[in-house]
Amino acid sequence: MLAQFSDSTPKITLNPDGNEPADVCIANISPRERRKRMQFGMLQIVFGLVILAALLLLGADKAWRLPLFFMFSAGASSIFQALDKT
Repeated sequence: MLAQFSDSTPKITLNPDGNEPADVCIANISPRERRKRMQFGMLQIVFGLVILAALLLLGADKAWRLPLFFMFSAGASSIFQALDKT
């Protein structure tokens, strides 16, 4: 028995000029998972900003801000994944 896949996922055609074969982008995560990734990304960004504000107010050394790069990059990566549906 062959597995049948639903065509409920919209297919996005990436070919603005129309002179070459189009690539088709099919979302590989569910809307629920995209929502979770967006929430995680926004939470990481906000949490990173709160920590950055605290470090600035406390006058901490600049080296203490370096680990925040990982928080911001994780948040941005999650947001980009949610927007790109990957």
